[in-house]
Amino acid sequence: MTDYNFRKYPAFDFAPPMQSRQWPDNAIQTAPTWCSVDLRDGNQALIDPMNINQKLRYFDILVDCGFKEIETGFPSASQTEFDFHRQLIEENRIPDDVTIQVLVQAREHLIEKTFESLVGVKRAIVHVYNSTSRVQREKVFQKSTTEIQDIAVAGATLVQQYAKKYPDTEWIFQYSPESFSQTETDYAVSVCEAVCRVWRPETGQAVIINLPATVEASTPNLFADQVEYFCNQFPSREYVSVSLHTHNDRGCAVAAAELGLLAGADRIEGTLFGNGERTGNMDIVTMAMNLYSQGIDPTLDFSNMSEIVQSVTAFTHLPVHPRHPYAGELVFTAFSGSHQDAIKKCLDQRHATHSDSWEIAYLPIDPRDIGRSYQDVVRINSQSGKGGVAYVLQRDYCIELPRWMQIDFSQAVQKMSEDCASELSNTQIWALFEQAYMQQNQPYTLHDFNIKRQSDRGDAIEATIDVNEKRHTIHGEGNGTLTAYVRALEALTDKNIRILNYSEHALSAGTRAEAIAYVQVNIDGNVHAGAAKNHDTVTAMLQATTQAVNAAIRTIS
Repeated sequence: MTDYNFRKYPAFDFAPPMQSRQWPDNAIQTAPTWCSVDLRDGNQALIDPMNINQKLRYFDILVDCGFKEIETGFPSASQTEFDFHRQLIEENRIPDDVTIQVLVQAREHLIEKTFESLVGVKRAIVHVYNSTSRVQREKVFQKSTTEIQDIAVAGATLVQQYAKKYPDTEWIFQYSPESFSQTETDYAVSVCEAVCRVWRPETGQAVIINLPATVEASTPNLFADQVEYFCNQFPSREYVSVSLHTHNDRGCAVAAAELGLLAGADRIEGTLFGNGERTGNMDIVTMAMNLYSQGIDPTLDFSNMSEIVQSVTAFTHLPVHPRHPYAGELVFTAFSGSHQDAIKKCLDQRHATHSDSWEIAYLPIDPRDIGRSYQDVVRINSQSGKGGVAYVLQRDYCIELPRWMQIDFSQAVQKMSEDCASELSNTQIWALFEQAYMQQNQPYTLHDFNIKRQSDRGDAIEATIDVNEKRHTIHGEGNGTLTAYVRALEALTDKNIRILNYSEHALSAGTRAEAIAYVQVNIDGNVHAGAAKNHDTVTAMLQATTQAVNAAIRTIS
């Protein structure tokens, strides 16, 4: 018997009584107020925390993304943290429309040090917290609910007192009942209201009440119940901003934050790509792009996603998973044949109709919106199908394969990928196409031809052709040039040649544009295709036919 025993885990029992919850019927209409906590919560979770220069550069990235509130750190935690804030302020690095936020525990010497770090700042959020959860109260602090609430009130009082010493700064006060999600909701309401009786937001003092899922302990719907219940029961609700800070222990931080917005929250804290303690914070990139994909302005700019990913990974030394929503290298990449085919058809239709609306199968957003290209959308391996192969050839080489040739060529691509046991590059695919259809030059090579139009008997053709490098002249007649040429080849080869499919198109616009022709033939049950490019469409057609006949004849022999 192993220690793998689910019975030792009690079920979540902090769900408040909900008689008629409203949040399931709500819809997100606008973006919340965002607060990045990368420089504090994210930084403290790194194996090697950032130095001052790295934090300054990261701060600039966050500003460029459009964040108006940024938690810059824990100034009382270390001299490096303190000096970073002094440099931000003394070098005037904080834009006028950006508010920095600092975190501090409800202890006087830490609060004093925090305010010292902020001397001269135009506007700042001072974020004080203490843990209110049952497990922390009973097992860590061994204090009663009254004693824990007294700590919160004392911290709020100290923050207010120190703020008065610096009247030139616009102060915003924030309180977090840490581990709110594992706190009895009525008790959380009581503690937060006691804090508000100190700060008195109804008199005009800006106050944020932040509700953290410090450890994600329940499903997102239960967290939404907690948030809605809190908002309904909290006496000072109309005077404060309610903020959420969800963690990802159950992998549902984004969902919990989204449902929390439906439940009445105004503000969201999180980090780029979800870096944070344990399994991480709420991923602001994912949540913001989720809004974007629903036609809602996220108020954050991730249009240069690849550069943001590169910068963040350089500073944090943490990789972004290739399947990370929106930001991963492979999130817009389809290897599956059915996916590739659907994407190609949707893109073709959108182009043909000049539609501004984005309705593309398997692509929730346009990759170009975040600085990616359609180069990323379709890549080819052994799982790919005809649609994906056709898309790559069309995108990179202007080749519009007819459906019958898509089927034929995709089988060759799949075999090559299986033999290589790897993904195929675009150049490998094109080289395979040329080898299979455009370089079948033996035993027959067409040199030149003359066509004579005969009103009573159709077309007559005289062609010069090499047979295993020996020059021959062949003749044929038919009701069209292609038929006449096939008759000439039948006389030469003594084979019955049937044209199964033929297609052609221009490769570019203009009078001197090249054309490409595709021909599929059947000789004694052997079906093969050929392709050829030329400025003259008739020449391309006859050369493609010769290529197809060569492939079939070699199979027979």
